[in-house]
Amino acid sequence: METSPQPSATEAIAKADLAIASPWQVFWRRLRRHRTAMFGAVILVILYLTALFAGFIAPYGYERQDRERFFHRPMALRFQGGLAVQQYEPAPGSSKYQAVKGEVQRIHFFVRGDKYNLFGFIPSTLHLFGSGDPKHPINLLGTDQYGRDIFSRLLYGSQISLSIGLIGIVLRFGLGMVMGGISGYFGGKIDSFIMRFCELIMSIPALYLIMSLRATFPANLSSTQVYLLIIAILSFIGWASSARVIRGMALSLRERQFVLAARTLGQRDRHVILKHILPGTFSYVIVAATLSVPYYILGEVVLSFLGVGIQEPDASWGIMLNAAQNPEYLTNYPWLLAPGVAIFITVLAFNFLGDGLRDAVDTKS
Repeated sequence: METSPQPSATEAIAKADLAIASPWQVFWRRLRRHRTAMFGAVILVILYLTALFAGFIAPYGYERQDRERFFHRPMALRFQGGLAVQQYEPAPGSSKYQAVKGEVQRIHFFVRGDKYNLFGFIPSTLHLFGSGDPKHPINLLGTDQYGRDIFSRLLYGSQISLSIGLIGIVLRFGLGMVMGGISGYFGGKIDSFIMRFCELIMSIPALYLIMSLRATFPANLSSTQVYLLIIAILSFIGWASSARVIRGMALSLRERQFVLAARTLGQRDRHVILKHILPGTFSYVIVAATLSVPYYILGEVVLSFLGVGIQEPDASWGIMLNAAQNPEYLTNYPWLLAPGVAIFITVLAFNFLGDGLRDAVDTKS
């Protein structure tokens, strides 16, 4: 008679730990085993940290122009008595730059330069690195058609392009959870009214709504006001679809035993929705929010590219890509596509993390 193999001591301990672990501990353990998701999370942490310290890391301000270095090519790093960059000069009879043999520019760390506000309110002039010589700037990713350092503008642009997604999902899913939870819990006329309103919003073409609303506002709006306007419009358009999904989950959750017990004990409807209904939708909200961030980033990029978003001279990844509309620029100066590479990496990282979160919260796997 065959006997089933006995589990090892390690497996027994793992099962015992899993049995006493909280749902969040189980979720974290499953997420850590998803290597692609953790790789995406690390990339996102790096991106958001660089955006947070953009003024310190960037060697120059996003508005600073060097009128002697239009379309300067990216500078190659060298190690010659320390970290340095290759020096370039205009090629004879051409607007392109060629390397000057034997000439490099040393990179100095913690140098004084252009003024900026760290975290938005701490004035400072200290930068992580620089040349220490205004006549020989360091342009790691080259310059654009106005002689502005692309690396610096890429960092400053990340503050807008990356934060717009986080703020957008808070507004979108915050409103979607509240409206969807109320609709699914109460049902009846309240449910019908909220759902018809959601269908009305979802029937409006998003791009035409954004462009028409933007046209109704004064043309002298600051980039900060335009930035807030973009977030509000994108969130207003997106919350309806989230509310419909959460409403379906709330319809199921309101018949669960723990919800019925809470209502029997006389708890208020507001308390039942906030403490019992909405927490049951977190598994969907976490995954959907993560996968929705790229939508907001690309939305800002498209709007700025079309001229209804962030405008010059402020920096965002969308407005930086406007130069790519010129075929000549795109052919001769490919480094202008640097923000496109940043967008690609960011969207890919969010998708990696979203896939991992979806697998981690899947109770059937």
